[in-house]
Amino acid sequence: MTIETLVLGAGQEVGKSCVVVTINGKRIMFDCGMHMGETDHRRYPDFQRISDSGDFNNALSCVIITHFHLDHVGALPYFTEVCGYSGPIYMTYPTKALSPLMLEDYRKVMVDRRGEEEQFTSDHIVECMKKVIALDLRQTVQVDEDLQIRAYYAGHVIGAAMFYAKVGDTEMVYTGDYNMTPDRHLGAAQIDRLRLDLLITESTYATTIRDSRYAREREFLKAVHKCVSSGGKVLIPTFALGRAQELCILLDDYWERMNLKVPIYFSSGLNHFLFNI
Repeated sequence: MTIETLVLGAGQEVGKSCVVVTINGKRIMFDCGMHMGETDHRRYPDFQRISDSGDFNNALSCVIITHFHLDHVGALPYFTEVCGYSGPIYMTYPTKALSPLMLEDYRKVMVDRRGEEEQFTSDHIVECMKKVIALDLRQTVQVDEDLQIRAYYAGHVIGAAMFYAKVGDTEMVYTGDYNMTPDRHLGAAQIDRLRLDLLITESTYATTIRDSRYAREREFLKAVHKCVSSGGKVLIPTFALGRAQELCILLDDYWERMNLKVPIYFSSGLNHFLFNI
């Protein structure tokens, strides 16, 4: 058994998730994200470390995307349409449906509004998504005669998945982002009991002890109610698709229970959600 791991992004940083794992000669790229805080070459993973010659099709067995947030999928059109990767790409059906919307919204913001150099075009996004193979949760896919993969429910956002991969007798799981606490629109992550040779997990809050979800929601709603009751307005910018929808459900439920008549307005932009209460 031989396992090698090449971390191209999200190692000791938040953003640009991209890990290449080699298992008995099979190379799998997990996630292909961009770093939202960088504007130079550091925005994308250093793909040259996968193959000096740039022959990514022979260098990789497949690419797996865990969910549609840009720090996990943002570099994919660049990798396929600019760098030339044309091999299999796997993600869940919701991820395939929402990824092009996120990518096009990002492209418009960066190019049309900020005037940055275009890294990939709308056509690149379309052509990239044509290469994607969608799969269901818990569906086992035989990538080739030696490699099989399976997606497990990760919570976090709609379509997010943890991915199991097996080559011969060697087994591993890559989690991407996951959530073990259910919220108002998504359940907690679920996975089978497995005997793994390798586990790669996100650990953004691994050393952070946070209050319970209920305590945080209570403090949030208390602050909002206090402000609007005194005639004020509350603006809530949320920068992640999924979190905005959770806040909408939370506020709507609270408004109904408290019989509040103050209007709630929701901005529809993908990169910036705004509540004006």
